[in-house]
Amino acid sequence: MKEKILIVDFGSQYTQLIARRVRELNIFSEITPFDKIPDIISNFKGIILSGSPASVDDPNCPIIDSKLFNFNIPILAICYSAQLISKNDNGSITRSKIREFGRANLSYIKKSSLLFKGFKINSQVWMSHGDTINKISDKYEILASTKNVKIAAFKSKNSSVYGIQFHPEVYHTIDGKKIFNNFLIDICKFKQLWTPKSFIHEKIKEIKSLVKNDKVILGLSGGVDSTVSAVLLNKAIGKKLYCIFIDNGLLRKNEFKDVLENFKKLGLNVIGLDSKNKFYSKLKGVSDPEKKRKIIGNLFIKIFENEAKKIKNVKWLAQGTIYPDVIESISVNGGPSSTIKSHHNVGGLPKKMNLKILEPIKLLFKDEVRNIGKSLNIPSEFINRHPFPGPGLAIRIIGEINKKNINLLQKVDSIFIKMLKSHGFYEKIWQAGSILLPIKTVGVMGDERTYENVVALRAVSSVDGMTADWYKFPNEFLSKLSNEIINKVRGVNRVVYDISSKPPSTIEWE
Repeated sequence: MKEKILIVDFGSQYTQLIARRVRELNIFSEITPFDKIPDIISNFKGIILSGSPASVDDPNCPIIDSKLFNFNIPILAICYSAQLISKNDNGSITRSKIREFGRANLSYIKKSSLLFKGFKINSQVWMSHGDTINKISDKYEILASTKNVKIAAFKSKNSSVYGIQFHPEVYHTIDGKKIFNNFLIDICKFKQLWTPKSFIHEKIKEIKSLVKNDKVILGLSGGVDSTVSAVLLNKAIGKKLYCIFIDNGLLRKNEFKDVLENFKKLGLNVIGLDSKNKFYSKLKGVSDPEKKRKIIGNLFIKIFENEAKKIKNVKWLAQGTIYPDVIESISVNGGPSSTIKSHHNVGGLPKKMNLKILEPIKLLFKDEVRNIGKSLNIPSEFINRHPFPGPGLAIRIIGEINKKNINLLQKVDSIFIKMLKSHGFYEKIWQAGSILLPIKTVGVMGDERTYENVVALRAVSSVDGMTADWYKFPNEFLSKLSNEIINKVRGVNRVVYDISSKPPSTIEWE
C-alpha cells in the first residue's frame, strides 16, 4: 500500500475503531503497539496515537517513541497520547476534579484550524478521561475547549502535531468523521485509494509473485472469511489451489451438501469429505465443552493432514485469518485484546506439515471482507452468512453429543434461520443460533402430558462481535416462531429467548 497511516496502540479499547474510521475514508491503516514501532516511519503519510487506560503519571505508563517526531509527518494524538505529548513538552497534567466521561459540547473552536473545519460551537464530543491537560507550553496553541476542559484540543505552532482530549472515533462524537476527514485529507493529503477493487488487484499480483507454480491447500468452513480467501486465491492461481471441506456432522441442516455445491459453482477445486461418523464416535459420552473443542480440533487436523498428503508437492497452507486476529496476537500487554487467539480449525498444521503460511485477507476487518466478496461477485448467501462457531453445533448442545440431539437441533435451527430470512430480520442480525438445553420440562399437547426438551434461541446485533446486544424482536414474531418450533419439531415442548448482552455474557453459551 503506497498510501497508509500508522495507528500506534497504547492499549485503548477504541484502537480498532480508529482503524475502521480511517478505512471508511478509503485509506489504509496499520495498527502497531507502542513498543513495536516500525523502523521506517517515512513509509507512512500520517500517524494517529490512541488513548490508553493508563495515566501519564503512572511510573510504568506506555511512552511515545521520539523517532515518531523526526520525519515531519502529521500526528493526531487522542486523549492519553495528547496528555503524554503535553507532559513531555513542559505541560501540566493533573487528576480531573470532575472525571469527564460521556457527552460534552465544544464551547470554543479556533475558526482558522484545519482540524476543526466544518465544526460549529456546541458540537457534541465524547470524553473519557481521569486526567486533564492543565497547561501547554508556548510551542502549542489551543484549538478547542469545553465548559469543563479549557484545553480540549491543541496544535504545535511549528508542525502538524495535533492533540485532542476527546474521542472522535466513537459514535457519540457527532462530527468525529470530520476530524478524521480533515486530518487525513486536508492535513496529510491522502488521495483515498484504498478500495475493494484496488485491494483485489494488488493482492492477486502479490499472490502470483509469491506462490509462482507452487500448490496451495485451504480448509474451507463455508463462512465468509475462508470463502473470500478461496475465491481470491483461485483468481490468482486457479487449479493450483486445493480446497478441503470437511463435514464434521455438526453443521446446519443440509449444509454440507448445499455449501459443497455452491463452492463448485464458484469454480473452486474442492474436495468434500463426509467424516461425521468419525466425529460422532470420538464425541460419544463427552459433555465438557473444552474437551469437545479439543476433540473436534484435533480430529479435524488429523483428517485434513491425511487428505493433504494425497496432494503431492504442496508448499503452502492458506488460512482465512482476518485483521482482528492479527491485532490480538500482537496487542499491547494488558490491553483490551491481549489474549492471543488460536486461528479457526487449522492451528497446529504448519509445524506438522512443514508448510508456508498464506493469509490473503489478514489486513481486512470483517465488513471489508464482505465488501471484497461483493466485488469478487460471490453470491450473497456466502457474503451475508452469519458467523458460525468452528466446533459447530457441538457447543450449542449443552451436554452429550449424539445423532438424536444433533438432528433435533438442526431442525430447530433450520426453522429459526428460515423465519429470520422470511421476515426480513436475517441481515439486521450479526449472529443467530439455537441451543439445546440439558433439561426437560412438563408440557401439555393434545390433552396429553409431555416431558420434553427445552431450546433457547440467541440473536445479537454487533459490528465486529467484540460487543453485542440481544436483538429485540416484536412479540408477535417470537410467538409465531415458538409455535412453529414446538409444532414441527418432535421432542421440544418449550422455547426460551436469551436476552443477555456481551459483556457480561458471551454470544455462544459454551
